[in-house]
Amino acid sequence: LALYFHIGEREEKCIIEDLPSDTLVFGNYKVQRWDIHKHDFLESAPGLGMYVTVSTPEGEVLLSKLYGSQGTFSFTSHLSGEHIICFQSNSTRLLAMAGSKLRIHLDIRVGEHFLDESAVQAKEKVDEVHVRLEHLIEQIQHVSKEQDYEREREEKFRKTSEETNSNILWWAIVQTLILISVGIWQIKSLRDFFIAKKLV
Repeated sequence: LALYFHIGEREEKCIIEDLPSDTLVFGNYKVQRWDIHKHDFLESAPGLGMYVTVSTPEGEVLLSKLYGSQGTFSFTSHLSGEHIICFQSNSTRLLAMAGSKLRIHLDIRVGEHFLDESAVQAKEKVDEVHVRLEHLIEQIQHVSKEQDYEREREEKFRKTSEETNSNILWWAIVQTLILISVGIWQIKSLRDFFIAKKLV
C-alpha cells in the first residue's frame, strides 16, 4: 500500500488496515511541509517529528512512538481484524496557519520486509538469491495467513447467515400460527354473532 495524504500540523490522521493475526507490518513514511512562498511542498520538513500510534481491534495500543520527519516503523498483529494506524505531528504551533499543511508519503508492507536493493546488489550472487528467496518465503507465509483469515471471516459470515435464515423461518411459522389463530377466532365470533341474532 503506497499513498500520500494531507493533514494540518496539529491534526491527527488515521488509516485502517484489516490484518490477520501474527502478521508483521512495516511502514515507511516521509513528511513534506507546504511553503506559502514557493506554493509547493518542500522536500523535507526538518525539525518536525511524527507520533505514530497503532491500535488493535480491541483498542490495545501496539505502538506509540515519536519519529523524525521521515522514518520506518513496524509492529506485529496479535489479533485478526481492523488495526488503526494514526499519525500526528509534534508541532507546537498554537494557531492553524495557512502554511501549516503537511503531506505524508506512506508505504505500508504487510507480511514482508522492505528490501534494501542497494544492500542486495552489494552482495555476491549467491547471497542475493538467498535474500530474495527469504523474501519470497515471507510473501508465501503472508498469503497463507491471508487465506486463513479469509476462511475465518467466511465461516463467521456463513454462521451469521444460517442464524438469520433460521430466525426468518421461525418468524414465518409464528406469523402463520397467529394468522390461523386470528382466522379461527373470527369464524367463531361470526358464528356466535349469527346464532345470537338467530340468523342460523
